[in-house]
Amino acid sequence: MERHPDKASPLLFAVNQQRYELSSVDPSTTLLQFLRQHTSFKSVKLSCGEGGCGACVVLLSKYDPVLDKVEDFTVSSCLTLLCSIQGCSVTTSEGIGNSRDGFHSIHQRFAGFHASQCGFCTPGMCVSLFSALVNAEKTNRPDPLSGFSKLTVSEAEKAISGNLCRCTGYRSIADACKSFAADVDMEDLGLNSFWPKGCGKEVKSSKLPLYSQSNSLLSFPEFLKKDLGPISFMDSKGRTWLNPVNIKEVSRLLECNGMVNTSKTKLVVGNTEVGYYKETEQVERYINLRHIPELSVIRIDSTGIEFGATVTITKAIEALKDNNHEPSSIGEMVFHKMAVHMEKIASGFVRNTASIGGNLMMSQRKQFPSDIATIFLAAGSMVNILRGSNEEVILLDEFLKRPPLGPNCVLLSVKIPNLDSLRHIYPRDTTILFDTFRASPRPLGNAMPYLNAAFLAAISPCKNSNGIVLNSCHLAFGAYGAKCAIRARKVENFLAGKNIDYNVIYEAVSLIRATILPEKGTSFPAYRTSLAVGFLFEFLSSLVDGSVAIKSDSLDRCTNTSSALPYNKFSSNHDIFDYNKTKALLSSGKQTIELSSEYHPVGDTIIKSGAAIQASGEAIFVDDIPSPTNCLHGAFIYSRRPLARVKGLNLSHEPQPEGVIAVISTKDIPVGGHNVGARTIFGDELLFADKLTECVGQPIAFVVANTQKHADMAADLAVVDYDTDNLEAPILSVENALERSSFFEVPSFLSPEQIGDLSKGMAEADQHIKAAQIKLGSQYYFYMETHTALAIPDEDNCMVVYSSSQWPANAHSVIAKCLGVPEHNIRVITRRVGGGFGGKATKSMVVATACALAAHKLRRPVRIYLNRKTDMIMAGGRHPMKVNYNVGFKYNGKITALELDILVDAGMSCDISPAMPHNIVNTLRKYDWGALSFDIKVCKTNHTSKSSMRAPGEVQGSFIAEAVIEHVASTLCKDVDTIRKVNMHTFDSLKLFFKDAGEPQEYTLPSIWDRLATSSSLKQRTEMVDKFNSYNRWKKRGLSRIPVTHEVILRPTPGKVSILTDASVVVEVGGIELGQGLWTKVRQMAAYALSSIECDGTSDLLERVRVVQADTINLIQGGCTAGSTTSESSCEAVRLCCNILVERLTPLKKRLEEKMGSVKWDELICQANLQAVNLSVNSMYIPDFVAMRYLNYGAAVSEVEVDLLTGETTILRADVIYDCGQSLNPAVDLGQVEGAFVQGIGFFMSEEYLTDPDGLVINDSTWTYKIPTIDTIPKQFNVEILNSGHHKKRILSSKASGEPPLVLAASVHCATRAAIKEARKQLCTWRHQLEFDCSIILEVPATMPVVKESCGLDCVESYLTWIKESRSTRI
Repeated sequence: MERHPDKASPLLFAVNQQRYELSSVDPSTTLLQFLRQHTSFKSVKLSCGEGGCGACVVLLSKYDPVLDKVEDFTVSSCLTLLCSIQGCSVTTSEGIGNSRDGFHSIHQRFAGFHASQCGFCTPGMCVSLFSALVNAEKTNRPDPLSGFSKLTVSEAEKAISGNLCRCTGYRSIADACKSFAADVDMEDLGLNSFWPKGCGKEVKSSKLPLYSQSNSLLSFPEFLKKDLGPISFMDSKGRTWLNPVNIKEVSRLLECNGMVNTSKTKLVVGNTEVGYYKETEQVERYINLRHIPELSVIRIDSTGIEFGATVTITKAIEALKDNNHEPSSIGEMVFHKMAVHMEKIASGFVRNTASIGGNLMMSQRKQFPSDIATIFLAAGSMVNILRGSNEEVILLDEFLKRPPLGPNCVLLSVKIPNLDSLRHIYPRDTTILFDTFRASPRPLGNAMPYLNAAFLAAISPCKNSNGIVLNSCHLAFGAYGAKCAIRARKVENFLAGKNIDYNVIYEAVSLIRATILPEKGTSFPAYRTSLAVGFLFEFLSSLVDGSVAIKSDSLDRCTNTSSALPYNKFSSNHDIFDYNKTKALLSSGKQTIELSSEYHPVGDTIIKSGAAIQASGEAIFVDDIPSPTNCLHGAFIYSRRPLARVKGLNLSHEPQPEGVIAVISTKDIPVGGHNVGARTIFGDELLFADKLTECVGQPIAFVVANTQKHADMAADLAVVDYDTDNLEAPILSVENALERSSFFEVPSFLSPEQIGDLSKGMAEADQHIKAAQIKLGSQYYFYMETHTALAIPDEDNCMVVYSSSQWPANAHSVIAKCLGVPEHNIRVITRRVGGGFGGKATKSMVVATACALAAHKLRRPVRIYLNRKTDMIMAGGRHPMKVNYNVGFKYNGKITALELDILVDAGMSCDISPAMPHNIVNTLRKYDWGALSFDIKVCKTNHTSKSSMRAPGEVQGSFIAEAVIEHVASTLCKDVDTIRKVNMHTFDSLKLFFKDAGEPQEYTLPSIWDRLATSSSLKQRTEMVDKFNSYNRWKKRGLSRIPVTHEVILRPTPGKVSILTDASVVVEVGGIELGQGLWTKVRQMAAYALSSIECDGTSDLLERVRVVQADTINLIQGGCTAGSTTSESSCEAVRLCCNILVERLTPLKKRLEEKMGSVKWDELICQANLQAVNLSVNSMYIPDFVAMRYLNYGAAVSEVEVDLLTGETTILRADVIYDCGQSLNPAVDLGQVEGAFVQGIGFFMSEEYLTDPDGLVINDSTWTYKIPTIDTIPKQFNVEILNSGHHKKRILSSKASGEPPLVLAASVHCATRAAIKEARKQLCTWRHQLEFDCSIILEVPATMPVVKESCGLDCVESYLTWIKESRSTRI
């Protein structure tokens, strides 16, 4: 029996210096849940809930009374269990600084470098950087110059490498971080609000918000410095937290498992396991191993390094780097390379709590794709395990191969032997080589590998030749879809004693190809096998032809063999000998803008409104609103079948789901109400499936419980009874839809017009390409804030709904219709949205309406925050497409006709899909096709309904255009840049393709095209790329320049401006602040327009203007914030209001001037109030029909480098020029351009949004869905905002910036295709193929497996065969 003290010890900790003492805690409670539900600190955000995004990062501080030292490190609060922080101090972004006590310089610099857009991720970023500063100041590095820290540029950038941002594109964030570094080049810091252009280094340094070491010093609370020790146990509602202090106690507790359900017992260290393996059942007993000294010890001696099982990965890395081995010894070399590899596991805030033992046990029991298992395996490591009361020491290899260990087994330690001992085994002329390899979507980690490997080899000079003999080796491979990491023993045995040459390597890689075989069901099996081949080839090829220098004393010295590999022979980003080399993540970027004072403060680089409080975490999002009394929480029960009747639903699992109050479905819609959940101009859409579910992910019901956790668990446990008898098979492809004529109707006003005579154009062509095909996948929004809403019943059958929505006005109407009440009973409020990108337009209505219905039914407040998985399954995302085309063209590349058949997968319901044909053709028309003919069908399928996503249809249309251009160029074997130039519009042809082409001087694309060639040094770089490709076998570069011509539409938008009695100004607009800087531009416009009254004291008017939240009762007809133009429309609505106010105030001003002379603003407003002047104005901006559409222009050139062995694509540089007209705020527009471009990189290169055969999303987490991170954006990112000023019909000559730049990211994809083309040319040479097919169909996204397959999965074998044949010929 378990024995506990009579009374549990209280849990004591601090949050931002405040004391918290809890006598009872549910052991399953996470630190994040506690902070958000029981404290006022809301900077800690829930985004992914699995340690993959960084939004919930906090700083955890622990005091060591023995050393009288405080240890500070970041953790993911969504994974950290509250009971594990006994005696710790927690610091959130508010604790670093805030609006009341003063912002920290981190917050100020994030704001000043324009590094926050929606702001949802910003507090986590700030804490990550703060932690890096804190720990840098603890080092013994020299004191930096005043205002800087001891942090290095590389450390500053890496500090936020695990934090995700969907808005900014990271460049501005990197600059904010680098500004603290002691070794920063001030010239490398980009656009900011601190210094004007042209300042010297000293001036720049003085202008930065002051940082001193005291800013990073945290005072650890004195009340926590007492040696509290661990709480003995914590008990709540039958769930227990136990803190054994020695191994015997653990054994005793595990022996009790015979009397309890072992599946309900969990051993805990860092709890990071739940980020990958979600808990589906309630745990009853948590046994915390953190306080067992034997398990947390690191022992370093002459025999090796032994890690206790609870040692964190971070501590292990530190120990491996800071071991006691002699410099340049084998041990030092091996341990250091292990440490470098382990730094790529997860992210810093996960490694800080994840344990070595936990990682290995997950690998052993659950086939977790562990990096640690692989690299430890190669080094010949051993483990110590506890089975009952018996300890057993076995090789790691045996440990991994055993059947999954039972719940009563505990891993005690793992030991890496000291390989210096090998000096006694081999002759003195032996050299030891060790290297590790990892192929992952993100170079710095925070992504699972496709395959990892580690190789240990003993080599010596061949006595009979100049070659190298491989005496013995360990070849470990893991994470490729097998039960566990393995040693490739057949290959090891084959290589042992061999003189390494290309023939031997060929045999070895052939054996590896037969050995590394992923299990059935593993994604990309052939790719993973090819990685194993490539890594082994890379390792062994350095031994051929004396590439490795071996000295007779090398074993004694165990030197870091340093002879360089020939540049023209084998070039790789993985230098197997230079393990001390560290690289900064980013190179420099340049931002070029032109400021205008014509409409001051419009046109200035004003800091985004609320940026500082976003950084500190004080900005309020919907889920930050405190829960009202008796508030309930909801979760969707969605369909798991693509087409089925719903016969019934129950929650009859045993035990019953905890805390469930009700299950809301169609039967709960009140009399007079309707089953409606969303509305667009194309009609209403269902809230819940009514008898028939039409896709996986369609809402069936809404479960309501006392907590969000309980609601989510109940929804997961729900059992739906389906019936598919006599139903047709679901339509799960556009081909099926075509066969069954399942289409949505496209209204005539949205049907784009054909251009020219197709038959004539085809007849004029010299050549044709027929029946070519393109497939484009979907993309998930990945807003950092998932869908959320709060519905509060009000008096007289009214309802107030807070919604994270881009379209509150329609949400208002839908809720009223669903509840069957007048619209004046409903009020929808949206203050700010944590990222939208179109995904919070129609989809948010469903979430808000479900909450409102539940609140109406239960007469209690109801809120919801969708977990990331549910959000990803229900969201729908970007429209997939299948495209077939025929194209005719002249020998010079001029296209005469293009014919397209496009099938668009719209999903189960209409949403905005009928607009897709218009949008696709919109950007297709950027080239002069001669004749353009198309048949675009919007297919109704049994997939989730697709919706608007940033540049909906336009990004696909632009890509189709580029694919056609590239295909023509390949067919003609001509330079693709030349073909683009030949087919670019003249102004005359532009007028044929666009009715709204404007005036000739507005067509700036030709000048942008030429300007970009000059600013990006295109000609010189093209020559350099050609030269690079001729000298490098295993890396190829590509360069591509593409244009964009993008039509946008202005929509009617309301505004309201009120001047209050103290002369401050409050503004309301229909547009929603999504992070795009709408509020900032509106404030600037209000200040500009009101200053036309020309009073004294209006110079600071900008600071007296506040934009407030959208309220559908206060300001009606708000419309949808989408399409890139809502900011400018809102600005114009505000200007109209201000003009009326100025008109009202002018007579009064004149009278006062006659009496007083000059009149101050405050006095004018005071008198206006006394004289009852109406100081509040509503207006509706209605754009002129002729000028409501206009064209945006830009161009981009991107350069990439492709690794032929892995398929990794590195974006070396991107240059963008974009015409913003006369920018309303160049800093805001610059952020929009950069953020859109990087989001486009995600679509084209990394973001797979795939479904299973039934349509269920399988990329449903941060583990499987990879948006760009700071290590995957361009290494050099140059953006110029062209201030053309030619657009007088525009609002203050401005133009949109939110969506058009996204389509320019196709330049990265096209550059990748160019690099692959070079790889294929080389491959044809190796295969002795005389004809080379220049046309390359490269999938979207061009992920590592896709690129590698395009370069040749067997390229290594082809090369080795070619080498063998070439040498035979020479002989």
